[in-house]
Amino acid sequence: MSDKPQVVLGITGASGAIYAVRLLEVLVASGVDVHLSISPAGATLLNEELDLHVDIERFDPSRLLPDPSQLSADSKLQLIRQLSGVSSGDSSIFGAPGQPPGEVFYHHYMDFYSPVASGSFLTQGMVICPCSGGTLASVAGGMAQNLITRAAEVHLKERRRLVLVTRETPLSLVHLENLRRCAQAGAVVMPACPGFYHGVRSVMDLVDFIVARICDQLGIAHQLIRRWGTE
Repeated sequence: MSDKPQVVLGITGASGAIYAVRLLEVLVASGVDVHLSISPAGATLLNEELDLHVDIERFDPSRLLPDPSQLSADSKLQLIRQLSGVSSGDSSIFGAPGQPPGEVFYHHYMDFYSPVASGSFLTQGMVICPCSGGTLASVAGGMAQNLITRAAEVHLKERRRLVLVTRETPLSLVHLENLRRCAQAGAVVMPACPGFYHGVRSVMDLVDFIVARICDQLGIAHQLIRRWGTE
């Protein structure tokens, strides 16, 4: 097993696929290994919202990760790599030697033999981003209907960090009750509600606000946003 931090990422069928893709980029740039699982509805949303055609039966990580030219042009990801000591191949900027970037390990959403289905597989935490209302209900009810909800159940029972990035509005009483039950069980409920106090200039600044808060919950250093009360 790798000595790099391990994070599980589940992508389900709520709007907000851009949050998941950006989170994946940031985690890999931070030197974190990501164990990724995508539901069929999650794959549909990646296609509809971002024009990313993901085959969950024959998954290709390059469909979601930036190419090297895009990575080098993204100043925030460059800063994250520098902060994390991740090698970029440019020793004049980042120093050498550096640790390698994180890897993406894909797990089919119905593969209950995946390592992340067991509490014996150690992780730094799990994020479901975005988290659909149906996935939320399954987690709240302890119904492991697929690998994503099973991995969530494992993180709750092992008292590991579970972040649920919900994106539903307005909320019914059923939603609110499910959110309450998940929070009581130990999950971090984090609706995708970006703030506007950090010098917003683009939609990506709003996306990075949510991704930054997720990274904070996972204990992953970043330089995605200007924090409240800082210059």
